[in-house]
Amino acid sequence: MRKSLFLYLFIIAVLLNIFTYKYFTSKESSEQKSALETSDSSTNSSKVLSDSITHLTDKLYDANTFSLENNDRAQNYLYESNKINDVPAFAEKVKQALLSYNDSPEGNKYTDQVKMGDQKFIISSVKLLNHRWVIANYSNGQLWGEVLLKYFVEENGSISFEIMNSYLYPANLN
Repeated sequence: MRKSLFLYLFIIAVLLNIFTYKYFTSKESSEQKSALETSDSSTNSSKVLSDSITHLTDKLYDANTFSLENNDRAQNYLYESNKINDVPAFAEKVKQALLSYNDSPEGNKYTDQVKMGDQKFIISSVKLLNHRWVIANYSNGQLWGEVLLKYFVEENGSISFEIMNSYLYPANLN
């Protein structure tokens, strides 16, 4: 009788070990599967983010197609004519030269607009398109417009401007 009791206890112990082993191996494989799924979803999300960054980079490149900073031919022209050594510094110099006319009591003369009432027209933003052209936004607080200018670098290093075309958007009639 004692032998049969030990036999039954041995069989129960073996069965408990088998069930415990199965439980922990299935738990481990489900955790690994879960980790892989999480990894796949993070890989997918990082791929989506990477694609978004690439898309935005392409849009930024397209938006800056017409800019002095991305125009090698215009930069070469300026280098060869000994007018600049540093493109960003030169671009800032041109912008500041144009914006300095905002201090005039009559407004910036390169907006091609006369002062209307108490408000003068001033230039708010400037973009150098190449070694010769500048586009700028201007406003008097109520009306907005854009102007296309030619700029010239004089022998003494000063910058002069010439209005090519200007457009003042009509006031809203609503």
